[in-house]
Amino acid sequence: MKYRIRAPRLAVAALVAALAVTACGGGKQTQGAGAGSGKGGRLTIATGPTTGVYYQIGGGLAKLISDDLDGYRATATTTGASVQNIQGLGAGTYDIAFSLADTAGDAVTGRESFSSPQQIEALTRLYPNYTQVLVRADSGIKSLQDMKGKRVSTGAPGSGTEVIAHRLLKAAGLAPTDVTAERLGLAESVDAMKDGTVQALFWSGGLPTGGITDLTTSLKDEVRFLDVTAQLPSLNQQYGDVYQKAAIPAAAYHQPRDVPTIAVPNVLLVKKGFDPELAEKIVHLLYEKRGDLEKVNAAAKEIEPSRADAVAPVPLNAGARTALKALAQKP
Repeated sequence: MKYRIRAPRLAVAALVAALAVTACGGGKQTQGAGAGSGKGGRLTIATGPTTGVYYQIGGGLAKLISDDLDGYRATATTTGASVQNIQGLGAGTYDIAFSLADTAGDAVTGRESFSSPQQIEALTRLYPNYTQVLVRADSGIKSLQDMKGKRVSTGAPGSGTEVIAHRLLKAAGLAPTDVTAERLGLAESVDAMKDGTVQALFWSGGLPTGGITDLTTSLKDEVRFLDVTAQLPSLNQQYGDVYQKAAIPAAAYHQPRDVPTIAVPNVLLVKKGFDPELAEKIVHLLYEKRGDLEKVNAAAKEIEPSRADAVAPVPLNAGARTALKALAQKP
Protein backbone atom coordinates (compact mmCIF):
# COMPACT_ATOMS: atom_id res chain seq x y z
CA MET A 1 0.00 0.00 0.00
CA LYS A 2 1.09 3.58 -0.52
CA TYR A 3 2.21 4.64 2.92
CA ARG A 4 2.75 8.20 4.09
CA ILE A 5 3.31 9.30 7.67
CA ARG A 6 1.45 12.43 8.69
CA ALA A 7 2.81 14.78 11.32
CA PRO A 8 1.25 14.17 14.75
CA ARG A 9 -1.47 16.54 15.85
CA LEU A 10 -2.28 17.70 19.35
CA ALA A 11 -5.53 15.85 20.03
CA VAL A 12 -5.73 14.32 23.49
CA ALA A 13 -9.10 13.40 24.95
CA ALA A 14 -10.03 15.05 28.24
CA LEU A 15 -10.91 11.68 29.70
CA VAL A 16 -7.34 10.49 29.31
CA ALA A 17 -6.00 13.61 30.96
CA ALA A 18 -8.02 12.74 34.04
CA LEU A 19 -5.96 9.61 34.68
CA ALA A 20 -3.68 9.71 37.67
CA VAL A 21 -0.43 11.48 36.77
CA THR A 22 1.59 9.05 38.83
CA ALA A 23 0.28 6.12 36.79
CA CYS A 24 0.91 7.32 33.27
CA GLY A 25 3.85 8.42 31.20
CA GLY A 26 5.01 8.68 27.63
CA GLY A 27 7.97 7.85 25.49
CA LYS A 28 10.46 5.04 25.64
CA GLN A 29 11.03 3.56 29.08
CA THR A 30 13.76 1.33 30.43
CA GLN A 31 12.89 -2.06 31.88
CA GLY A 32 11.71 -2.02 35.48
CA ALA A 33 14.20 -3.19 38.06
CA GLY A 34 11.64 -5.50 39.59
CA ALA A 35 10.58 -7.23 36.41
CA GLY A 36 12.27 -10.50 37.21
CA SER A 37 13.36 -10.18 40.80
CA GLY A 38 10.08 -10.12 42.67
CA LYS A 39 11.72 -7.75 45.16
CA GLY A 40 10.22 -4.46 44.11
CA GLY A 41 11.15 -1.84 41.55
CA ARG A 42 9.69 0.03 38.59
CA LEU A 43 7.41 -1.65 36.07
CA THR A 44 6.59 -0.18 32.67
CA ILE A 45 3.27 -1.10 31.03
CA ALA A 46 3.10 -0.74 27.23
CA THR A 47 -0.37 0.38 26.18
CA GLY A 48 -1.38 2.27 23.01
CA PRO A 49 -2.38 5.76 21.84
CA THR A 50 -3.63 8.27 24.41
CA THR A 51 -7.15 8.28 23.00
CA GLY A 52 -7.47 4.47 23.12
CA VAL A 53 -8.70 2.07 25.79
CA TYR A 54 -5.30 0.37 26.27
CA TYR A 55 -3.88 3.61 27.63
CA GLN A 56 -6.81 4.26 29.92
CA ILE A 57 -7.02 0.77 31.43
CA GLY A 58 -3.23 0.48 31.43
CA GLY A 59 -3.08 3.68 33.47
CA GLY A 60 -5.65 2.25 35.86
CA LEU A 61 -3.66 -0.97 36.23
CA ALA A 62 -0.45 1.00 36.82
CA LYS A 63 -2.16 2.91 39.62
CA LEU A 64 -3.40 -0.32 41.22
CA ILE A 65 0.10 -1.81 41.16
CA SER A 66 1.66 1.36 42.57
CA ASP A 67 -0.95 1.64 45.32
CA ASP A 68 -1.34 -2.02 46.31
CA LEU A 69 1.90 -3.91 45.64
CA ASP A 70 4.55 -2.99 48.20
CA GLY A 71 7.83 -1.88 46.70
CA TYR A 72 6.53 -1.47 43.14
CA ARG A 73 5.81 1.64 41.11
CA ALA A 74 4.22 1.16 37.72
CA THR A 75 3.98 3.52 34.76
CA ALA A 76 1.75 3.22 31.69
CA THR A 77 3.44 4.45 28.53
CA THR A 78 1.95 5.35 25.16
CA THR A 79 2.95 3.21 22.17
CA GLY A 80 1.85 2.22 18.69
CA ALA A 81 0.18 -0.78 20.41
CA SER A 82 0.31 -4.55 19.82
CA VAL A 83 3.27 -5.21 17.50
CA GLN A 84 5.44 -2.50 19.05
CA ASN A 85 4.47 -3.66 22.54
CA ILE A 86 5.57 -7.24 21.90
CA GLN A 87 8.79 -6.13 20.27
CA GLY A 88 9.42 -3.94 23.32
CA LEU A 89 8.95 -6.89 25.67
CA GLY A 90 11.62 -8.81 23.80
CA ALA A 91 13.97 -5.82 23.85
CA GLY A 92 13.50 -5.26 27.58
CA THR A 93 11.90 -1.84 26.99
CA TYR A 94 8.65 -2.85 28.70
CA ASP A 95 7.72 -5.25 31.50
CA ILE A 96 4.00 -5.75 30.82
CA ALA A 97 2.17 -5.20 27.54
CA PHE A 98 -1.33 -5.07 26.09
CA SER A 99 -1.88 -6.86 22.79
CA LEU A 100 -4.54 -8.18 20.50
CA ALA A 101 -4.74 -11.97 20.60
CA ASP A 102 -4.25 -12.32 16.84
CA THR A 103 -1.01 -10.33 16.96
CA ALA A 104 0.16 -12.28 20.01
CA GLY A 105 -0.54 -15.52 18.16
CA ASP A 106 1.56 -14.29 15.24
CA ALA A 107 4.34 -13.44 17.71
CA VAL A 108 4.63 -16.89 19.29
CA THR A 109 4.62 -18.57 15.88
CA GLY A 110 6.96 -16.02 14.29
CA ARG A 111 4.83 -15.01 11.30
CA GLU A 112 3.58 -11.87 9.56
CA SER A 113 4.97 -8.90 11.58
CA PHE A 114 7.50 -11.14 13.38
CA SER A 115 10.47 -12.72 11.63
CA SER A 116 10.99 -15.27 14.42
CA PRO A 117 9.04 -16.65 17.41
CA GLN A 118 8.84 -14.19 20.30
CA GLN A 119 9.51 -15.31 23.87
CA ILE A 120 6.32 -14.10 25.53
CA GLU A 121 3.80 -15.38 28.07
CA ALA A 122 0.30 -14.28 29.01
CA LEU A 123 -0.97 -13.10 32.37
CA THR A 124 -4.64 -13.21 31.38
CA ARG A 125 -7.14 -12.71 28.64
CA LEU A 126 -8.83 -9.31 28.80
CA TYR A 127 -11.85 -7.61 27.21
CA PRO A 128 -12.54 -7.89 23.46
CA ASN A 129 -11.46 -5.31 20.91
CA TYR A 130 -14.14 -4.32 18.42
CA THR A 131 -13.18 -3.61 14.82
CA GLN A 132 -14.48 -0.11 14.22
CA VAL A 133 -14.44 1.00 10.60
CA LEU A 134 -15.83 4.46 9.97
CA VAL A 135 -16.35 6.27 6.68
CA ARG A 136 -17.31 9.78 5.77
CA ALA A 137 -20.92 9.89 4.54
CA ASP A 138 -19.81 11.77 1.42
CA SER A 139 -17.17 9.15 0.53
CA GLY A 140 -19.48 6.79 -1.37
CA ILE A 141 -18.04 3.86 0.63
CA LYS A 142 -20.70 1.27 1.48
CA SER A 143 -18.44 -1.78 1.67
CA LEU A 144 -14.74 -2.52 2.00
CA GLN A 145 -14.57 -3.07 -1.77
CA ASP A 146 -15.65 0.55 -2.23
CA MET A 147 -12.41 1.68 -0.58
CA LYS A 148 -10.63 1.08 -3.89
CA GLY A 149 -9.04 4.33 -4.97
CA LYS A 150 -9.75 6.00 -1.61
CA ARG A 151 -7.44 7.45 1.01
CA VAL A 152 -7.79 5.34 4.16
CA SER A 153 -6.19 5.39 7.61
CA THR A 154 -5.11 1.83 8.36
CA GLY A 155 -3.73 2.53 11.86
CA ALA A 156 -0.38 3.40 13.36
CA PRO A 157 2.72 1.46 12.30
CA GLY A 158 3.21 -1.51 14.61
CA SER A 159 -0.39 -1.58 15.80
CA GLY A 160 -2.92 -4.39 15.95
CA THR A 161 -5.26 -2.07 14.06
CA GLU A 162 -2.88 -2.08 11.11
CA VAL A 163 -2.73 -5.88 11.19
CA ILE A 164 -6.49 -6.35 11.02
CA ALA A 165 -6.93 -3.51 8.51
CA HIS A 166 -4.55 -5.23 6.07
CA ARG A 167 -6.25 -8.58 6.61
CA LEU A 168 -9.73 -7.16 6.05
CA LEU A 169 -8.74 -5.34 2.87
CA LYS A 170 -7.13 -8.50 1.53
CA ALA A 171 -10.21 -10.54 2.48
CA ALA A 172 -12.31 -8.01 0.53
CA GLY A 173 -10.23 -8.73 -2.57
CA LEU A 174 -8.24 -5.49 -2.60
CA ALA A 175 -4.59 -5.43 -3.66
CA PRO A 176 -2.06 -3.38 -1.67
CA THR A 177 -2.05 -0.65 -4.30
CA ASP A 178 -5.85 -0.40 -4.50
CA VAL A 179 -6.03 2.09 -1.62
CA THR A 180 -3.81 4.93 -0.50
CA ALA A 181 -3.05 3.89 3.07
CA GLU A 182 -2.27 6.55 5.65
CA ARG A 183 -0.54 4.92 8.65
CA LEU A 184 -2.00 7.19 11.32
CA GLY A 185 -2.51 6.88 15.04
CA LEU A 186 -6.04 7.25 16.34
CA ALA A 187 -5.89 10.95 17.21
CA GLU A 188 -4.40 11.77 13.81
CA SER A 189 -6.96 9.53 12.08
CA VAL A 190 -9.82 11.37 13.78
CA ASP A 191 -8.42 14.75 12.78
CA ALA A 192 -7.93 13.56 9.19
CA MET A 193 -11.54 12.34 9.04
CA LYS A 194 -12.75 15.69 10.34
CA ASP A 195 -10.88 17.70 7.71
CA GLY A 196 -11.57 15.22 4.91
CA THR A 197 -7.92 14.26 4.37
CA VAL A 198 -8.94 10.60 4.64
CA GLN A 199 -12.29 9.12 3.72
CA ALA A 200 -12.24 6.14 6.07
CA LEU A 201 -10.44 4.83 9.13
CA PHE A 202 -9.85 1.49 10.80
CA TRP A 203 -9.66 1.16 14.57
CA SER A 204 -9.52 -1.89 16.83
CA GLY A 205 -10.36 -1.03 20.42
CA GLY A 206 -12.62 -1.45 23.41
CA LEU A 207 -15.96 0.25 23.89
CA PRO A 208 -16.20 3.12 24.12
CA THR A 209 -12.96 4.50 22.67
CA GLY A 210 -12.51 8.20 23.42
CA GLY A 211 -11.22 9.10 19.97
CA ILE A 212 -14.19 7.46 18.24
CA THR A 213 -16.58 9.19 20.65
CA ASP A 214 -14.95 12.49 19.67
CA LEU A 215 -15.38 11.73 15.96
CA THR A 216 -19.01 10.61 16.11
CA THR A 217 -19.94 13.49 18.42
CA SER A 218 -18.22 16.09 16.23
CA LEU A 219 -19.36 14.90 12.79
CA LYS A 220 -22.65 13.24 13.77
CA ASP A 221 -24.38 12.02 10.58
CA GLU A 222 -21.41 13.07 8.43
CA VAL A 223 -19.70 9.85 9.49
CA ARG A 224 -21.00 6.31 9.78
CA PHE A 225 -19.87 2.83 10.78
CA LEU A 226 -19.26 0.10 8.20
CA ASP A 227 -20.37 -3.51 8.62
CA VAL A 228 -17.31 -5.68 7.85
CA THR A 229 -18.73 -9.08 8.85
CA ALA A 230 -18.89 -10.25 5.22
CA GLN A 231 -15.12 -10.80 5.50
CA LEU A 232 -15.38 -12.98 8.63
CA PRO A 233 -15.50 -16.39 6.87
CA SER A 234 -12.35 -15.56 4.94
CA LEU A 235 -10.55 -14.45 8.12
CA ASN A 236 -11.62 -17.58 9.99
CA GLN A 237 -10.47 -19.81 7.14
CA GLN A 238 -7.00 -18.28 7.14
CA TYR A 239 -6.44 -17.40 10.80
CA GLY A 240 -8.78 -19.60 12.85
CA ASP A 241 -11.53 -18.63 15.26
CA VAL A 242 -9.66 -15.79 16.99
CA TYR A 243 -12.02 -13.53 15.01
CA GLN A 244 -15.66 -13.62 16.16
CA LYS A 245 -18.86 -11.93 15.04
CA ALA A 246 -19.97 -9.22 17.46
CA ALA A 247 -21.90 -5.97 17.57
CA ILE A 248 -21.10 -2.42 18.60
CA PRO A 249 -24.11 -1.50 20.77
CA ALA A 250 -25.96 1.60 19.60
CA ALA A 251 -25.49 3.13 23.04
CA ALA A 252 -21.69 2.99 22.82
CA TYR A 253 -21.55 5.94 20.43
CA HIS A 254 -25.20 7.06 20.40
CA GLN A 255 -25.89 5.50 17.02
CA PRO A 256 -29.39 4.72 15.69
CA ARG A 257 -28.78 0.95 15.79
CA ASP A 258 -26.25 -1.74 16.71
CA VAL A 259 -23.42 -2.17 14.20
CA PRO A 260 -22.41 -5.76 13.26
CA THR A 261 -18.64 -6.15 13.38
CA ILE A 262 -15.71 -8.45 14.19
CA ALA A 263 -14.22 -8.77 17.66
CA VAL A 264 -10.79 -10.00 18.81
CA PRO A 265 -9.86 -10.65 22.45
CA ASN A 266 -7.02 -8.77 24.12
CA VAL A 267 -4.32 -10.36 26.24
CA LEU A 268 -1.95 -9.00 28.88
CA LEU A 269 1.59 -10.16 28.14
CA VAL A 270 5.02 -10.41 29.77
CA LYS A 271 8.38 -11.66 28.58
CA LYS A 272 9.14 -15.34 29.14
CA GLY A 273 10.87 -15.68 32.51
CA PHE A 274 8.85 -12.93 34.20
CA ASP A 275 8.83 -13.60 37.96
CA PRO A 276 5.88 -15.98 38.62
CA GLU A 277 5.32 -14.70 42.16
CA LEU A 278 4.93 -11.15 40.90
CA ALA A 279 2.75 -12.35 38.01
CA GLU A 280 0.46 -14.12 40.49
CA LYS A 281 0.11 -10.95 42.56
CA ILE A 282 -0.68 -8.79 39.52
CA VAL A 283 -3.35 -11.18 38.25
CA HIS A 284 -4.97 -11.41 41.70
CA LEU A 285 -4.92 -7.64 41.95
CA LEU A 286 -6.45 -7.13 38.51
CA TYR A 287 -9.45 -9.31 39.31
CA GLU A 288 -9.87 -8.20 42.92
CA LYS A 289 -9.92 -4.54 41.84
CA ARG A 290 -11.59 -4.95 38.48
CA GLY A 291 -14.28 -2.54 39.60
CA ASP A 292 -11.66 0.21 39.76
CA LEU A 293 -10.70 -0.46 36.15
CA GLU A 294 -14.36 -0.34 35.12
CA LYS A 295 -14.50 3.21 36.48
CA VAL A 296 -11.62 4.15 34.18
CA ASN A 297 -13.30 2.67 31.10
CA ALA A 298 -16.44 0.56 30.73
CA ALA A 299 -14.57 -1.91 28.48
CA ALA A 300 -13.17 -3.51 31.65
CA LYS A 301 -16.66 -4.84 32.40
CA GLU A 302 -16.06 -7.33 29.60
CA ILE A 303 -13.05 -8.91 31.31
CA GLU A 304 -14.54 -12.35 31.96
CA PRO A 305 -12.98 -14.46 34.75
CA SER A 306 -14.51 -17.59 33.22
CA ARG A 307 -12.37 -17.14 30.07
CA ALA A 308 -9.29 -15.63 31.69
CA ASP A 309 -7.01 -18.55 30.74
CA ALA A 310 -8.17 -18.72 27.09
CA VAL A 311 -4.95 -17.28 25.68
CA ALA A 312 -3.75 -20.07 23.34
CA PRO A 313 -1.44 -20.29 21.46
CA VAL A 314 0.34 -17.96 23.90
CA PRO A 315 1.54 -19.92 26.97
CA LEU A 316 0.36 -18.81 30.41
CA ASN A 317 2.94 -17.59 32.91
CA ALA A 318 3.17 -20.15 35.74
CA GLY A 319 2.25 -17.60 38.39
CA ALA A 320 -0.70 -16.37 36.36
CA ARG A 321 -1.90 -19.95 36.03
CA THR A 322 -1.80 -20.34 39.81
CA ALA A 323 -3.78 -17.13 40.30
CA LEU A 324 -6.40 -18.01 37.69
CA LYS A 325 -6.81 -21.51 39.10
CA ALA A 326 -7.50 -20.01 42.53
CA LEU A 327 -9.90 -17.54 40.95
CA ALA A 328 -11.84 -20.35 39.25
CA GLN A 329 -12.23 -22.16 42.59
CA LYS A 330 -13.84 -19.19 44.32
CA PRO A 331 -17.59 -19.66 44.97
